[in-house]
Amino acid sequence: MFDGRKHYLAPAFTIRPMEHLPRRLALIGLAILFTLALGTVGFVLIEGYPVFDAFYMTLTTVTTVGYGEIHALSRAGRIFNSFLISFGVAVIFLAVGAMTQTAIELELNQFFGKRRTRNMIERLDGHYIVCGFGRLGRGAADELKRAGVSFVVIDRNEERVESAMKLGMLGLAADASSDDVLREAGIAKAKGLIATLASDADNLFLILSAKSLNARLHLAARVDEEASEQKMRRAGADFVFAPYNSTGHRMAQALLKPHVHQFINFATQGTGLNVNIEQVQVSTRSSFADRTLAEIHVQRDLDVIVLAVRKAAGEMLFNPPPEMKIAAGDHLIVMGEADRLQKLEQLLTVTAA
Repeated sequence: MFDGRKHYLAPAFTIRPMEHLPRRLALIGLAILFTLALGTVGFVLIEGYPVFDAFYMTLTTVTTVGYGEIHALSRAGRIFNSFLISFGVAVIFLAVGAMTQTAIELELNQFFGKRRTRNMIERLDGHYIVCGFGRLGRGAADELKRAGVSFVVIDRNEERVESAMKLGMLGLAADASSDDVLREAGIAKAKGLIATLASDADNLFLILSAKSLNARLHLAARVDEEASEQKMRRAGADFVFAPYNSTGHRMAQALLKPHVHQFINFATQGTGLNVNIEQVQVSTRSSFADRTLAEIHVQRDLDVIVLAVRKAAGEMLFNPPPEMKIAAGDHLIVMGEADRLQKLEQLLTVTAA
């Protein structure tokens, strides 16, 4: 059962002792087995001991128990036993030393990993917080990683968070509904939060807590029940998603309008076509503010299609005409190749001369 305490998990490069542990255990086990087999065979061949007596004699020798000789040893047997004592004790000491080293490395790794993760989170600004690393949470985290933005994953399950770290993500194994945990994740400076916890009740409580800690936070939440959608919105969620409903709609659309479905996948997931749909904001310092789309020559010079314009006041205009003026604060919803979109973003943030 989860104990409610916070556990910091750093990115993948900090868990090397855990990666080395199986190999070390295997080498230690092989060394001990080889020593026991060597001693058993030696006593059988040199002294004619029964196999069990030879094994027992070897075990008491290498462990330095000192019960004495089971049967009287000849001169050759004592020479062999002297060698076995030296070799066996050395192997046992090396095994103990290796295990001690591993334990110390794990403790140090955990200590420095916690401090490193804490420092990395404290330096974040304008980042996102993904609460829950199940199937939906993993999908959200993958998209954030693909977009190149900073984010923190929070989940109660340490194995899930460890899988996130192995992908190079910042992880925090804790209860995401705790105000203290959200503060540790830097919610005061965060830009957005994605709530994908197990139940609607957990997500609702999380949204309420997050909004109280950062009123400017953009919130996206998942719901299982349709009745929960309005509750999430009243609690402060900006976007609410019902995975099962949306999946059912998409499955039907894929059969009814397969080409439309394929195009949407191409444009939003980058599968098979090198285009993306992005939003680009017109900067207040842009030299193209208060100019028309035709004057910017977006489609002619950059080969970028303007699908819509969201005005600063909130109005969304689809398929805007070329003579439409864009103003500072407007968002252009555009589609094109990644490098073209980057050039457009640079163009709309150029300082006027």
